[in-house]
Amino acid sequence: MKKYKVLVTARSFGTADHKALELLEENNCEVKKLKQTDGSIAEQLKRELPEADAVIAGLEEYDRALIESAGKLKVISRYGVGYDKVDLQSARKQQIAVTITPGANGDSVADLAVALMLACARNIPFMDQRIKSRNQTRPPGVEMWEKTLGIVGAGRIGKGVAWRCRGFGMKILCYDQFQDQEFARECPAEYVDLETLIRGSDFITIHSPLTPETRGMFGSRQFQMMKKDAILVNTARGGIVDEKALYEALKDGEIRAAGLDATEAEPPYDSPLCSLPNCILSPHAGAATKEASSKMSLMAARNVLDVLETGTCRFAV
Repeated sequence: MKKYKVLVTARSFGTADHKALELLEENNCEVKKLKQTDGSIAEQLKRELPEADAVIAGLEEYDRALIESAGKLKVISRYGVGYDKVDLQSARKQQIAVTITPGANGDSVADLAVALMLACARNIPFMDQRIKSRNQTRPPGVEMWEKTLGIVGAGRIGKGVAWRCRGFGMKILCYDQFQDQEFARECPAEYVDLETLIRGSDFITIHSPLTPETRGMFGSRQFQMMKKDAILVNTARGGIVDEKALYEALKDGEIRAAGLDATEAEPPYDSPLCSLPNCILSPHAGAATKEASSKMSLMAARNVLDVLETGTCRFAV
């Protein structure tokens, strides 16, 4: 009989290769993957979590009641870097470590952010839809070449976007509490306050965590400050952008377009943003690549083993 029971709710865990699963099984772990085809993940967790030693978690919520029901749980290993859906206070009280996988999906998310910029700038989904409905149109787009890019949250992913966009000859503006002057010199990039970034950028890409300070960071006032041809991209977390205000700004032509990989409700099927041709929506798929899946799976598994075997992990929140 295996020593540890590990639940997995992250949908793409172990789908790229078997390295992470093999690592767990070789280290005395029984792994059970919860699947949406077997019913609600939340209901399955209520049944399974009380007997689990660890969980490799997707984007589902871990509230106080669920955490307090998990009498054996030692670690919630987040498959990704966001932990806003985990009640950290309750986890600490129960002495449950919460870990993340920083850097594992950075390249994939940075790639998608740039892809969304290009898709918005050149109206690619709209033109594709029109061609397939036998009604071709060529809406005028805008170039990315030598424009100004504003990066809100210049961590690993934000810097990755900056390096990619230097290939377009873009001027880089950054807003971040921590200013990496070595990066600023090498890129080069300029750190500015948020209002300066918003007013001066042709493209704005968001890579901040969702916190009480960043919730609603982009609302009506910010959209009014943006350039009329500006494009907003969010591959971070829903809630940073006020979606009602964004809808009005896009509908009224206050800004040109938006590309959102993160929304308040996921999937955003009932959002009025779905009705707008100048808003591109993707299903929080920034990390949905073979490379990111492999790296995140292995890192999430190692975080589990670190906590179970030593009680500590360098990537604990």
